[in-house]
Amino acid sequence: MGRERIYTKTGDDGTTGLFYGGRVRKDSELPAAYGTVDEAQAVLGLARAEAIASGGPGAEEFLGFLVPIMRDLYVLMAELATLPENRQKLVPGQSCVSLDMVDRLESFIDELDTRFTPPTEFVLPGGNRVAAWLDLGRTVIRRAERKALSAAADPSLVVPYLNRLSDLLWTMARWQEGTSIITKELS
Repeated sequence: MGRERIYTKTGDDGTTGLFYGGRVRKDSELPAAYGTVDEAQAVLGLARAEAIASGGPGAEEFLGFLVPIMRDLYVLMAELATLPENRQKLVPGQSCVSLDMVDRLESFIDELDTRFTPPTEFVLPGGNRVAAWLDLGRTVIRRAERKALSAAADPSLVVPYLNRLSDLLWTMARWQEGTSIITKELS
């Protein structure tokens, strides 16, 4: 009995298979959107790895915020990887974004926002490595949000989720820095 191979060669023609069937060109709006979310997922993985490696006192709490978000992104990618005619098969919270998922991000933001004084000037990324990865993740999420505008059909909650997530990643980065480096201090 042979082991199944990772490569299928079905994408050699420039197309990719979608959740619940169908194929589209790899440069079409669906793979462009979920591929950008996948990129953000990898960046958040770097923030996760950095937090684990640092092993600081707040690392476990930080991971308690980050890991559920990373799991949510799989749900969001499943929704973006589904043709509009198959979206009725999606299950809220399992294969498409639910209002509860968006609300949870708002709760995370509200919780973390009480832990630091928000800067009133532009923030320079790089206060520490975890915060820098979060800021990079935020910018990739913003790009994913722009790509999702054409890929997520109404009444999808993908765009509100990504919008909230970028706000949360900014908040998490500031929380991880403790104090922020602002442009005014560098002049």
